[in-house]
Amino acid sequence: MTSAELYRDPVYDGATDPLVVIAADGWWMFYTQRRATHPDPGPGVAWVHGSRIGVARSDDGLAWEYAGTLEPDGAGLALRAGPPPADVDRTHWAPEIVHDGAQWRMYLTEIDGIPDRWPGFAREIVEYRSADLRTWERIGPARLSSDRVIDACVARTPDGRWRLWYKDEAADSVTMVAVSDDLADWRVEGVAIGGRAHEGPCAFELGGAWWMIVDEWRGMAVYRSGDAVSWVRQGDPDAVVLGRGSVPGPGFGHHGAAVRDGDDIWFYYFGHPERDAGDDRRCAVYRARLTVEDGALTTR
Repeated sequence: MTSAELYRDPVYDGATDPLVVIAADGWWMFYTQRRATHPDPGPGVAWVHGSRIGVARSDDGLAWEYAGTLEPDGAGLALRAGPPPADVDRTHWAPEIVHDGAQWRMYLTEIDGIPDRWPGFAREIVEYRSADLRTWERIGPARLSSDRVIDACVARTPDGRWRLWYKDEAADSVTMVAVSDDLADWRVEGVAIGGRAHEGPCAFELGGAWWMIVDEWRGMAVYRSGDAVSWVRQGDPDAVVLGRGSVPGPGFGHHGAAVRDGDDIWFYYFGHPERDAGDDRRCAVYRARLTVEDGALTTR
């Protein structure tokens, strides 16, 4: 069932883009720690930038405790308890984490500096690797379709190859896709989901089909595929799930990711619980159970 608030970031109250994995030692949430309540974040949209990756832990996926942030060190990133530094010089967004059978891999959006406006700043998706989800070795950026790429999603698809879906802001903010046989060399295949601008692709298998959920800033559009290559939209061009009125609080669901727990798939996403009070910066994390009914993806 669609949840009430599950988690609020205790430092800046701006937990967004949640990504949850289940490891041998419990549930881990990684998220963009927006600086929603920073006393002096800078002008314009600087408060959305300058973010670290926040980390929370849980035994059951419902009750979460803040564990710290992934802080840059000489080799990459390391989990440190407590708040991040008040002054930072780099932006980290939207972590994607997968297990390749031997180790964890993270695909992280990185931006140099703390932009105070949207245009004019390069964004790249950078790979990290870890054995324990705490310490991450920086491998380097993936070569993709432009220098304005964000919001990675990675999965092994039915043809045995790996695919990386991402938002390309230089391509009218649609979802592009790259393919790899070894998670080392990526070849851009082109547009996966076009049409209306969107972000935050999330792809997964459920009920004998592949599904992709994307954030259209008015709810989440759903696409279906038999091979994770060709996608067809669920419903008409305006159809969404987790739209206004179907999520807790005001507004609608934003950028999330799915995690499999036995036979269940949970979709963790964020919203703006205080939007009706005029505050559209603070954010909370929620979750919904995904099911397939009569060939359609539904949220409960």
